[in-house]
Amino acid sequence: MTQDWPQAGGTFRLGDFPVAAGGMIRDCRVAWKTHGTLNAARDNVILYPCSYGATDPDMAFLIGPDGIMDPTRWFIVIPNMFSNGVSSGAADTADWPVRVGYRDLVEAQRRLLAEVFGVERLAGVYGFSMGAQQAYHWAALHPDAVDRVVVVCGSARTSVHNKVFHSGLLRTLEAAPEYLGEGRFGAEPVLAKKAFAHIYAGWALSQDFYRAGLHLTALGAPDLDTYLRTDWTERMGARPAANLYAQLVTWYHGDISDDPRYGGDLATALGAIRARVLLLPSETDLYFRVADNAAELPHLKHGALKPIPSIWGHRAGNPHPAVIPTDFAFLKAAVRDWLEQ
Repeated sequence: MTQDWPQAGGTFRLGDFPVAAGGMIRDCRVAWKTHGTLNAARDNVILYPCSYGATDPDMAFLIGPDGIMDPTRWFIVIPNMFSNGVSSGAADTADWPVRVGYRDLVEAQRRLLAEVFGVERLAGVYGFSMGAQQAYHWAALHPDAVDRVVVVCGSARTSVHNKVFHSGLLRTLEAAPEYLGEGRFGAEPVLAKKAFAHIYAGWALSQDFYRAGLHLTALGAPDLDTYLRTDWTERMGARPAANLYAQLVTWYHGDISDDPRYGGDLATALGAIRARVLLLPSETDLYFRVADNAAELPHLKHGALKPIPSIWGHRAGNPHPAVIPTDFAFLKAAVRDWLEQ
């Protein structure tokens, strides 16, 4: 897809940035990317936060005149998440806090929007996976500042089952001889990251995906071992372990009700959301189940639930049109309709 619409990028510096769970991000920075043009009224802004490990170039394929988000209609802002290798992160900050939460991400993004773009209110927040949880947190933490939210393969609170997945990944990294404690590593734990990647591969795609052999036919691998190496071991291996660890800690503790005004009461937090919330879980996602969103829906003032009919598991929520055209078309139709309401 030719990207011939206006684009810009930069780095927003927040100084020393305190985090809610304790500690400080020294000389904090958020790298950002925009697609489209901010209108005079500043009311066409869509925030597009990152998913696990993703950077803004990884996410651009959903943006375009024929994409899920149209940059000729919207001003799309991608704030790179902490510990994604572009913004401030655990791998390049000596005293990185033990726990950086979604509240901290939202606060940094709020400052970015206000101080760089003069934007106080969002037309929408679109997010997939960890990005979806950030979208949910935006709606709960700033209910007067968000008109629409699109939650793709995400939830308002990280489920117990999802935490079991995270726990296995965290314990794998901690078992490495290179692990120093509190998310720090003396050297890159190559073997531990290989195990980490193989565990991840079993969760990111569904049983039905593997049964159908789509890792071979759709993704082009000649065999399972090659697929695990090229799509998982090499990709995860390129990321610093400290960043993998730090983002998992954020994901593990995801909960929109973890705020003094809600006191851990999820129903109250959901009920406080004023934005129109579109829930788009994948029917075969192993992280964020349709049942999680179905349980949230009755508490939302303005919500809709539209499961993605797919066997691509979690990846159904982030479909490249050349690889998963059916899922892409489903998302495009649902999201474009929601953003224009």
